[in-house]
This record gives sequence, C-alpha cells and structure tokens, in this order.
Amino acid sequence: QVQLVESGGGLVQIGGSLRLSCAASPRILSVNDIGWYRQVPGKERELVASITSFGSTDYADSAKGRFTISRDNTKNTAYLQMNSLKPEDTAVYYCHLVARLGAPGGVWGQGTQVTVSS
Repeated sequence: QVQLVESGGGLVQIGGSLRLSCAASPRILSVNDIGWYRQVPGKERELVASITSFGSTDYADSAKGRFTISRDNTKNTAYLQMNSLKPEDTAVYYCHLVARLGAPGGVWGQGTQVTVSS
C-alpha cells in the first residue's frame, strides 16, 4: 500500500520560510505526478503547486514567485519550499500522488499544519 508522510510544517513569522517534505513508498514517487494542496476550515482544498513525473511545474497565482515545488526521486521525496510567507498561507498542507494530474484517485498524505503569524 502506498503511503505518503508529510513533514516540515510549523509556526513561522510573516516573511519567513518553510520547506515541506512528502516522503513516499520506495519506487513509487518517480512514476507519478505530485500536487501540493492546502485547506483552511470552511473552504475547499486548493492546488498550490504541482510537478509532473517529467519535472514540469505549475503554480497557483498565490504561490508564484514565492513557492518552489521539487522532487528527488532518489530519495522518494517531494518538497515544497515556501518563502516570503504571509498570514493567508496559513492552512493544512497536503501532498497528493497521482498517476496524472487531474485524474481521479491517487494517494493523499495526512497533512501538515502551517501557521504564519505576526
């Protein structure tokens, strides 16, 4: 069974940085696309950044210029580097592993809380 384990969340001040990690079961990460999503209470989960198995990336407008998604297939881990954090970035962040972005199904991580405060 494929498992995703996220880490790296926490409390950070405005303008600070965090790097989220998403560790996958061995030999699974490299053949799948990955998305980082976030969700706040009362709102739908939104896609923040994505990276295909070929390495193509895409970002939500709110993340462009501040967030960087990457993957290290040798470590079976995906990352989301978040810089210049704002209070509106506060959310639970989830990684999602799926055969192709936009396809149904896939595997979700358990989520990691990011809180940006002044």
